[in-house]
Amino acid sequence: MNTDSNNQLVLLEKSSNGVAQLIINRPEVHNAFDDDVIEQLIANLEATNEDPEVRVLVLRSRGKNFSAGADLAWMKRMAQNSHEENMVDAGRLARLMEVLNDHSKPTIALVQGAAYGGAVGLAACCDIVIAAESSGFCLSEVKIGLIPAVISPYVVRAIGERQSRRYFVTAELFNARTAQEFGLVHEVVESVEQLDEACDRFIATLRKNSPQAMKAAKDLIFAVSQKEITKEVIDDTARRIADIRVSGEGQEGLGSFLQKRKPNWIQE
Repeated sequence: MNTDSNNQLVLLEKSSNGVAQLIINRPEVHNAFDDDVIEQLIANLEATNEDPEVRVLVLRSRGKNFSAGADLAWMKRMAQNSHEENMVDAGRLARLMEVLNDHSKPTIALVQGAAYGGAVGLAACCDIVIAAESSGFCLSEVKIGLIPAVISPYVVRAIGERQSRRYFVTAELFNARTAQEFGLVHEVVESVEQLDEACDRFIATLRKNSPQAMKAAKDLIFAVSQKEITKEVIDDTARRIADIRVSGEGQEGLGSFLQKRKPNWIQE
């Protein structure tokens, strides 16, 4: 575990059951992220994506709030930089959203307290979002003269164009239940203390599934989402199921089902 220093901005904890927890560790500033946090998140996401021992990734933060979004001191500093420097900086935030959204392992976000600005983007990029009922979400950028630019592809897909047209321009706060109605949040728990319990339940479910098939299932979603149902799409889906049927885990899964035994990826 890399948790021996309270000075680390991002912590990575890996357990023996294949679960990696990526923890934003800036509770003193409501887990706001700056360029250093972004780089550490990217590095850890890329590492866990390539780590064969990691089967599930949990994104969370320490303290009362999930994240207040972008750090004000960082934004002030970037406002004084050139357009080219801002393009590079924005590109790194865009890379963070991309690498989280495209992570090959199932990802779970645990949200408590405030999730503002870019933090809504982090949630939208995760496969499963569990939020405490007391949590609140806000696309707050326009309040300070900005826009939710690099997070927009993911947020619009999560909550839809219609809700985005309202909340991108109003910067209204919406609660966890509303976020669930929009599709941003999958499950709401009554208290922050229940986040871990709900997370463990999802982890137990995910660990019963084929790692290879879950990765392929995520790839499948990206391949068909927002696409017209053309012959090319149909042929691609046929190829994908044929490929996985003859794969190692595909053969193991079908064999274990027919033989009424547990597949070899389930480790008690």
